[in-house]
Amino acid sequence: MTVAQKKTPPRTAADRAMHAAHAAGIWLRIGALAARRGLRMPGELRRFPWMLQILKANQLLDTMVRARTGPYAEANAVAVSAITAGILDQVRDMLCNPGQTVLHEDLVPPELLYGMGLKPWMAEFLGIVLPLIETRTMEAYIDVAENYGIPPDICSLPKSTMGLVLKGEMPAPAAVIASNMPCDGGMSQYTLIQKQLGAPVFRLDVPFHFYNDRAIDYFVNELKALIAWLEEHTPGRMDWDRMRTVCEARNRYVALEYDLWDLLRTRPAPMAAEPVYLSHLMYGIAQPASERGIRAMQRVVDIARKLHAQGLGALPEERFRAVLWNPPTLIFPDLFTWAEQAYGVAMIMDMLTFHRHPFIDTSTPDTMLRGLAQVIMQGPMARHTRGPAENFFSDLFYLYEHFDLDMIWMAGHIGCKNTQALNGMFREKCRERAIPLLIIDYDLSDTRIVPPEGIRSQVEQFMETVMKAEKY
Repeated sequence: MTVAQKKTPPRTAADRAMHAAHAAGIWLRIGALAARRGLRMPGELRRFPWMLQILKANQLLDTMVRARTGPYAEANAVAVSAITAGILDQVRDMLCNPGQTVLHEDLVPPELLYGMGLKPWMAEFLGIVLPLIETRTMEAYIDVAENYGIPPDICSLPKSTMGLVLKGEMPAPAAVIASNMPCDGGMSQYTLIQKQLGAPVFRLDVPFHFYNDRAIDYFVNELKALIAWLEEHTPGRMDWDRMRTVCEARNRYVALEYDLWDLLRTRPAPMAAEPVYLSHLMYGIAQPASERGIRAMQRVVDIARKLHAQGLGALPEERFRAVLWNPPTLIFPDLFTWAEQAYGVAMIMDMLTFHRHPFIDTSTPDTMLRGLAQVIMQGPMARHTRGPAENFFSDLFYLYEHFDLDMIWMAGHIGCKNTQALNGMFREKCRERAIPLLIIDYDLSDTRIVPPEGIRSQVEQFMETVMKAEKY
């Protein structure tokens, strides 16, 4: 069979019916939110115009499902439907419970807030979610931040967040939690957020060297101070039984992820791309301990197990296996949908998804705090862009061997100074190991720097000159 004959087979009636059912489910959830808000909804849409973009969530479903077929299409639909439901739940909680809403940094997981009965709202949440639906959404907010005087060369994610704040479109929280992670731009934005929103801010201090008991002991005390501070500044009160339930749910989700990762080691991989990384982005980072997320991941694992038992892969033909290092390409969310179609590239793992988090010991409050301390200090990007350069490389080269990969794709976001500084060393290390490396020049949130077509062109040149791949 020729390469051209190995294209994805046409969608079946079952594929279209499954897609339509998930699209209808998303519309039902949007309708339920609108019905709950009633006459307040028009005013809320004027106050938060980005909500109009979230109402287009079925565009994300279309992007991830239409180019796939069979069980893999279903896994993508399951993941996107669960993610959309989680987004709508977060918007609902923000609108209905402003006095309980706590704005938190993306690298500070919200488990403690759940344990205290508070409603988390990740400050960077919209800057991550909205481009996945409409790729150019954040550019207007980036312009607002730069026109205010924010340096144009910092990461576009904090610029997007600051633009939302400066336009008055960030929810007003009862309190704000920040930290000294992951970079100068990410940290410094909270000075502006504090000034503009007028909310009290607690800044967690994460040690520079965090892989030791001394660091854990120190950070546990930071978390204890945070709990006391939240009890002073918000209506939240720590309920350790509720906290135990949260941690146990988190452990269940992590166990399912580990099961999926074991399956991903096989060739062909029975799952890839969005059901792996988008699921983790939502239910491993933004909304951990969600029963909806656990059900969705269980379904993804079940689909992967069935394909594996049949000796089948997620892709019609898996020609190459890749890891994506650095955050995903928000302005080109269907990068791997296209790469699957063009070259048979399966994205097996990525920086934000892979972790070595322990299962949290829920026997006492102290053991729970110690587990959470490790989760926060060793979170995505946090552990990669702090400390010695080895923190950036050790996981990556382990993944390359562990998952039997063929190449590394580095999403070279030009605003990420931490990782840009390592590119020379990165090339040398890959050259020493004879690992094909693609560094994609682009900006995380701004298509005006490099549009999706520019990213596609870079991938095509790499695949055809370095990997000697024939395009479908």
